[in-house]
Amino acid sequence: MLVVDSTVWIDYFNGAENPQTDFLDRTLDKVPILVGDLILAEVLQGFRQDADFETACRLLTRFTQLPMVNPELAIRSAHNYRFLRQKGLTVRKTIDSLIAAFCIENDHELLHNDSDFDGYEKYLGLMIVYP
Repeated sequence: MLVVDSTVWIDYFNGAENPQTDFLDRTLDKVPILVGDLILAEVLQGFRQDADFETACRLLTRFTQLPMVNPELAIRSAHNYRFLRQKGLTVRKTIDSLIAAFCIENDHELLHNDSDFDGYEKYLGLMIVYP
């Protein structure tokens, strides 16, 4: 299943054109997409207008939704974060570490536009979609 990171959804809703948003637009109805609760919250909190919030909510809730974090995954995420820090990489956002751990543990591919995920791909086997 494809997990689309909030960086791509935010660009998509803002009308930004880049390889990730183009890929998302082409595949919205062709591949199974998972919208985790963390990503849902991160994307929806950025809308200023109620109408935009409602439109985005309708679109995002039509995809498979799952909780992304539990105590075991939180611990795995912390291990991964510490491992990358020992490699000289510092992940800037805890939520990215949680999303990466979720994808790794569940064998989901990730579509993103955020360098925080690079170390997870290089050292921990995160599967990335390259449009």
